[in-house]
Amino acid sequence: MKVQVEQSRKQSRPVSRSDFFPRLVAMQRFAHARYFAVLKTNNSGLASRRKLSCILDNFASDSEVSATAILDHYGQALLDHLELSSTPLMWNGREDSQTAETPDFAGFVTRIKQRVLPVCGVALPVRLGSMGNGYTVFVGNYLDLTSEVILDLHLRSNQLMMDLLVLDERRSAPDEVLSNREIGCLQLAGDGLVSEEIAAKLGLSVHTVNAYLASATVKLDSVNRIQAIAKAIRQGYIA
Repeated sequence: MKVQVEQSRKQSRPVSRSDFFPRLVAMQRFAHARYFAVLKTNNSGLASRRKLSCILDNFASDSEVSATAILDHYGQALLDHLELSSTPLMWNGREDSQTAETPDFAGFVTRIKQRVLPVCGVALPVRLGSMGNGYTVFVGNYLDLTSEVILDLHLRSNQLMMDLLVLDERRSAPDEVLSNREIGCLQLAGDGLVSEEIAAKLGLSVHTVNAYLASATVKLDSVNRIQAIAKAIRQGYIA
């Protein structure tokens, strides 16, 4: 029974970002919205270099609005808000009928005053640390969201972003721990040495050095030596 439960859990885990679409579509329908987008910050330590990018959306190609348009007009406001608060952000569209309302939750919602897009929207911030910060965004011609709907969407947004973070970490994690030799070769390669120089320094053949670098590249799920070095630095194997 325990094995069956564990197998069921593994099968239910998302294996790609496309697996999140059914959940987002369900959230979109729950909000009576037309489109959704998931925005995520990059992992820059400097505030001046942080930016939001869209990692998932279902905007139609002929839609009047897109995730790019949202980022172009509201990207900085979304970033600034994410640094300070976890309250939902809402905005109205250009037309008077394009409104996002939440009568019983207005005191807990921040509004963007600009009315530049042809749709209204709600952006639910998620703050999980530098790798897991972002928003789920829902837009439509008219949104009438009760407090229960907003709280439910916010809860699901947090869980969704957590699952995305776990997926990304699992995909980037090495299948096996790097050996001392692999780490040593990567460190020297990262210092700018070529295979012949690494071989001379470690007392190995060039063939052996290349084999260590190749196996480290595979373990780090990288396409080449340069990417393997970058991942090894991020994961703390080398400095």
